[in-house]
Amino acid sequence: MDRDLRPIIWDDKNNQLILIDQRKLPNRLEYFTCKDYNDVAFAIKDMVVRGAPAIGVSAAYGMALAELNNDDMEKAYNELKNTRPTAVNLFWALDRCMDAYKSNKSILNEAKKIHEEDIEVCRKIGKIGEKIIDDGDTILTHCNAGALATSAYGTALSVIRFAHYNNKKINVIADETRPRLQGAKLTAFELNYEGIPVKVISDNTAGFLMKKGMVDKIIVGADRVLKDYTVFNKIGTYSLAVLAKYHNIPFYVAVPYSTFDFKNDLDDIVIEERDENEVIYIDGVRIIPEGVSAYNYAFDSTPPELITGIITEKGIIYPNGNKI
Repeated sequence: MDRDLRPIIWDDKNNQLILIDQRKLPNRLEYFTCKDYNDVAFAIKDMVVRGAPAIGVSAAYGMALAELNNDDMEKAYNELKNTRPTAVNLFWALDRCMDAYKSNKSILNEAKKIHEEDIEVCRKIGKIGEKIIDDGDTILTHCNAGALATSAYGTALSVIRFAHYNNKKINVIADETRPRLQGAKLTAFELNYEGIPVKVISDNTAGFLMKKGMVDKIIVGADRVLKDYTVFNKIGTYSLAVLAKYHNIPFYVAVPYSTFDFKNDLDDIVIEERDENEVIYIDGVRIIPEGVSAYNYAFDSTPPELITGIITEKGIIYPNGNKI
């Protein structure tokens, strides 16, 4: 997919950012055009674009638009920074752009560099990570850590893609990933597009499949990794990791180094709580009785003792020192 469909496009001719509108997938492939930083802020907050690396790249182009439109750069920085609190790539990319601005360098050039680096990093993650996959493996993944979450290839799906490119016969199981169904709508779309065998399951089916011996490995992405290797990822990741530990199934996380947070500790991290209506409604249909509210935490944290390995563009980190 990443070879044919470009999730993030910078239009040099018109100085605008063009994004695949992920809210419309898999039924319609439509694009969302950003002409100023406010458009980019909306796209990030409303999940037109999502996935930590893709959010970072988009935010960088948002800063470039602010510079090109002669906007207040501090205001643009703060508004983009406040779109989503958990994905660390957002802050990393914004800080790089502000450093460029303060050094009288072109923010647009910096944004393009971040974009190009992300493509290469994801390619390296795939090439390094595919070595952990054996011919015939069935891999379970959660949410969408694919090309749609990055600039190309993805993180967790880059590992799967490169195993497929190397002619390994693999099967993928995608959690549907409530409440926004990124696994069912986006991951299944990407893999099916490339001809990689995939089945979708409801999130609460994963443990039963592990018990039946139907899962060989689990690979997920992440939105933040702390210096002690605690991983923040889409809600439901922690549950999978606990189940994987019980069933002795290797549990891998695939991330670029830009997702590492070496400054903050566990208690410093804000877990994003989104509008409860994302849980109450599915595609506009209310599924919960009137008068009943819902929790809608977007992320959870997984401790390092539950993680087999963290696949990065520089190699695989084994938090517990044991290679499986």
